[in-house]
Amino acid sequence: MLITPKTIALASNMELAYRPYELELKHAFTIAKFSRTSTPLMLLEIRHEGYVGYGEASMVPYMGESIQSAATYLARVDVARLRYPFNFDEIIQYLDNIAPGNPAIKAAIDIALHDLDGKIKGQPCWKLLGSDPAKMPLTSYTIGIDTPEVLLEKLKDGEACKVIKVKLGRDRDKELIDTVRSVTDRPLYVDANQGWTDRQESLDLCFWLKEKGVVLIEQPMLKTDPASNAWLSERSPIPIIGDEAIQRLPDVANAASIYNGINIKLMKSAGMHEAHQMIAQARESGLKVLIGCMSETSCATLAAAALAPLCDWADIDGPFLVSNNPFKTPEFSDGRWVLSNDAGLGLSHF
Repeated sequence: MLITPKTIALASNMELAYRPYELELKHAFTIAKFSRTSTPLMLLEIRHEGYVGYGEASMVPYMGESIQSAATYLARVDVARLRYPFNFDEIIQYLDNIAPGNPAIKAAIDIALHDLDGKIKGQPCWKLLGSDPAKMPLTSYTIGIDTPEVLLEKLKDGEACKVIKVKLGRDRDKELIDTVRSVTDRPLYVDANQGWTDRQESLDLCFWLKEKGVVLIEQPMLKTDPASNAWLSERSPIPIIGDEAIQRLPDVANAASIYNGINIKLMKSAGMHEAHQMIAQARESGLKVLIGCMSETSCATLAAAALAPLCDWADIDGPFLVSNNPFKTPEFSDGRWVLSNDAGLGLSHF
């Protein structure tokens, strides 16, 4: 059980408790515009009639949330409004009405409620969401921007994964790919994190990356420049995936006119319920779907894994990148997360 020093309410047999947690990364994580060595989390419990649901907010700094903002938000939550049986449409609307933004702490509540719902019903979350474990996609192992020597060290840590994701977006993109290619022929995903600026140079790089075995490219150009992203998506030999530009459900509506696919992350979508809706809408629009993650523990990893079989690709490698995961790492086999038949998320404690 988590030690939860802060319990904010008890009403209608529903209790919410939380505590901050600093998640330490094995290596400095560098992308086009940021670098960090740890990520602040808020770990959450929601208890109801003897059952406990677990949730997590991963608040990477560039998304604008913090321990303070999460605590301030949680202090405004009336747990009496989280009544069982859960109406997730109403709950998300209530959480949005409390304050705009704050998707990660909303995700923590949503994940905990899904875990709780599964435990009460005696069903795993993946089954309640309509996933088929046999369709679990491979998950990639992410390599942040670094020196060639450190890149090779990171690749050794990711040997269990059959796909490598490489962060690009600076002035050494080809060197990074060539370094990775010097030691592995595994398929590659790349993520420029809005770091590319010139259309023609970007297109030329797309063709070069295609020859290097790259499968997809995430958010190559600024999210505020849909015209350039659309231009590249139309011409690229590799699918262009919207990431920073695709936060929540309303963003999916116009995505098909700009991108070939979208990256859904629970910390952007305010949790599992809206992520599930985003997947459905993306499918209706003919978009490919990648389910990704921030720096996360096994809790949010299992929440994303419950939805992963509904997606084309997965990049949910949080437990492999951190050194102080407070939960057991879920079962991982042949490059894929293994969904258990345990009720709820299937989260295990040490």
